[in-house]
Amino acid sequence: MRLLIGIVIVIGAVIGGYLGVGGHMYVLWQPFEFVIILGAAIGAYVIGNTGPVLKQTLGVFATLFKGPKYNKAAYVELLGMQFSLYKLVQSKGILALEQHIENPAESTLFARFPTFANNHHAVEFVCDYLRMVTLGSNNVHEMEALMDEELETHHQENERVVNAMQALADGTPALGIVAAVLGVIHTMGAISEPPEVLGHMIGGALVGTFFGVFVAYGFFGPFAQSLRNIYEAEDKYFLSLKVGLLAHISGQVPVMAIEFARKALMSEDRPSFAEIDEATANLPAAT
Repeated sequence: MRLLIGIVIVIGAVIGGYLGVGGHMYVLWQPFEFVIILGAAIGAYVIGNTGPVLKQTLGVFATLFKGPKYNKAAYVELLGMQFSLYKLVQSKGILALEQHIENPAESTLFARFPTFANNHHAVEFVCDYLRMVTLGSNNVHEMEALMDEELETHHQENERVVNAMQALADGTPALGIVAAVLGVIHTMGAISEPPEVLGHMIGGALVGTFFGVFVAYGFFGPFAQSLRNIYEAEDKYFLSLKVGLLAHISGQVPVMAIEFARKALMSEDRPSFAEIDEATANLPAAT
């Protein structure tokens, strides 16, 4: 909804302002200028990016329309899931985790937390590091370095799409100039036409410059920033997992481990200590 509202405001302000000063919409309708600009932009995007980035781009607009996947309720769930895991280890020992981490799709513990369970990467992240713990790896510093490396890789994979979208925004105004120059060349070839015809042709050529700047700063640039915000929220989700896991591995009791994890969240989404205390008090014992 936020994305749609923003699009309507951008289009309404620009077109409404143009019509308000007496502009004519038919002058702006230059479909071949749009073909030149958008076609060249798409071609340049294909040239400049790898197959995985192009594939990931196909889902960009779905991501933009859905917005961030995580809110306060999702973080309460995440912290509750961690509390259940660490409480299980505290009461039954580390080997009690094996049935959950070896086959997470059938884990009754994970099934109680659907937002987490439906996030394949998050489930894999937790299971991989807890599996290392069950195999005897409990060096916190080594685990932290490995987690940082994995999370940095995940961040870079997301950042490739953001950078590609930003590069598209940066390049589209120049492609608008290309379309405008071609329009001027076309106009010069018809220099013998009467002034009203030439005026219309020159106006059509300038539409290329307008359209390139308009889509770059009105849409592509904001799209890139919105994606960056969405992915930063996802990074915080994984950072909370990382901090909680490291606190658990270092020997913190469950309530303290999830307090460490809670502190890693952004203040606008971070549940209070009382909210987490209430949520974890009502959790059934894991088996």
